[in-house]
Amino acid sequence: MTPGLSNARSALLQKNGETMPKVEFHFDFGSPNAYLAHLVIPEIEHRTGVKFEYVPVLLGGVYKLTGNRSPAESLAGVKNKPDYERLETARFIKRHGITSFRPNPFFPVNTLTIMRGAIAAQKLGGFERYVDEIYRHMWSDPKKLDDPAVLRAALFESGFDADRYAELVQDPDVKAQLLDNTEHSVARGTFGSPTFFVGDEIFFGKDRLRDVEEMILATR
Repeated sequence: MTPGLSNARSALLQKNGETMPKVEFHFDFGSPNAYLAHLVIPEIEHRTGVKFEYVPVLLGGVYKLTGNRSPAESLAGVKNKPDYERLETARFIKRHGITSFRPNPFFPVNTLTIMRGAIAAQKLGGFERYVDEIYRHMWSDPKKLDDPAVLRAALFESGFDADRYAELVQDPDVKAQLLDNTEHSVARGTFGSPTFFVGDEIFFGKDRLRDVEEMILATR
């Protein structure tokens, strides 16, 4: 049996009579690697027949709870490693034929409001479209989404009720849900984004998507 497989079997779903693992994607819009993973996830869903569950977490909160730092901070002043990380990203983009990625000139962007917006979208409906559109505004047609006026315009452009979102991101239940998601994710082992769970098995980083897919197929 594949190491750790017994743990992964603890969270399974039934689909068309077949046992399917529960697969989660814990994400924050501020991570470019999470965006690149988001673009590749549909390929894996198509090959495996398993739908990823998107779980919004606040990356700043994850860092605070774990004592971790962003790559921009942790790699500052390190010789060679940042260049290698950029090389690996370029290889990933080429491998998957990604053409929509653009570095955000306003990076880092405070994602608190748009991550609360993701929770609001789960309550309002249209969560998947919200995720696609906010990712587009962050990493395909990049904008400074921590500017309230810019975010409002982006939401209107995407056909969302910006006024309703502005209300909901201040709702105590929405705030509490994002905090709970973040704390629970960290309790399960998360220290950054993107993080994936196949059952109880954790995988970190876009470069682990091959391992995620292998675990899905082995568990199914």
